[in-house]
Amino acid sequence: MRILIVHNTTIPAVKYGGIERVIWGLGKALNNLGHEVHYLVPKGSTCPFAKSVLVFNANEDINKQIPDYVDVVHLSYQVIEPITKPYITTFHGNVNQECKFDINTVFISANHAKRFHGNVFVYNGLDWSDYAKPVLDNSREYFHFLGDAAWKVKNVKGAIAIAKKANEKLVVLGGKRLNLNMGFRFTSDLHVRFKGMVGGDKKSALLQNSKGMIFPVLWHEPFGLAIIESMFYGCPVFGTAYGSLPELITKDTGFTSNSEGELIAAVKHAENFSKKDCHNYAADVFNADVMAKNYLRLYEKVLDGFTVHDSAPYLPSSEIINVKMLPMQH
Repeated sequence: MRILIVHNTTIPAVKYGGIERVIWGLGKALNNLGHEVHYLVPKGSTCPFAKSVLVFNANEDINKQIPDYVDVVHLSYQVIEPITKPYITTFHGNVNQECKFDINTVFISANHAKRFHGNVFVYNGLDWSDYAKPVLDNSREYFHFLGDAAWKVKNVKGAIAIAKKANEKLVVLGGKRLNLNMGFRFTSDLHVRFKGMVGGDKKSALLQNSKGMIFPVLWHEPFGLAIIESMFYGCPVFGTAYGSLPELITKDTGFTSNSEGELIAAVKHAENFSKKDCHNYAADVFNADVMAKNYLRLYEKVLDGFTVHDSAPYLPSSEIINVKMLPMQH
């Protein structure tokens, strides 16, 4: 099968690069399975395993940029124009307004699909060979938060409060002590260390020494790569029960609750979770090979002339929730 993966940002990922890391792992896994992988991505992109890396032009009709030899197109962002080739579109985010999705939209968790009246999803997976090998028998020094700390819905403030009340140190990956991106924010708590945006070996080393991830998000998280990256390094995850979190975090790999008190209590007993169980769960369930095989079934479906959904997913005005800030019990 000749597969064209389309995205509107460059690859490979620089530092975090969520979607970029997912489509990189997907392409590599598809290539390993014997399929011919092509990318249509912005100038500056490179990929050693792809048959070709074509330059994407945001100002040109997408159909004019799709080569004739391609069998199926996999988009990772929403386009307006109808795609003439067999295709699917993965939706990675949220919307906060009435809308109708393309009938070939694929969501990234069961909760994500359900909220938009869809039923087809594929979990994100990562190429774990790109990550440093975990050390699971070491002593751990602190908890961590991983995400864009400047984004209020990620709730780094809540993570800091939970760690402090649990009498634990916290390392923030993805934020700075002084943040001017969304107004003046300065965190004075000395039990918190800020590492900024980190990736690669530096991120792996920080996760290797963490007791667990504190992730009290205040929106419906569609998936959460930070969750599976943390688990891969043996970290249980303690988060709110919004979006995909209760679906991804099992009783053996962490704890979810919208109660700050319950999260604090769970953090205090983080040693009850097995680092090996957390690692094995992430490595086995959320890997690029599993993701690629699930997408291949959808590629075959659209190649046979079927649509992903029987009817187009949608969000009616009556179900719009202000995803900018959901509540947490204190």
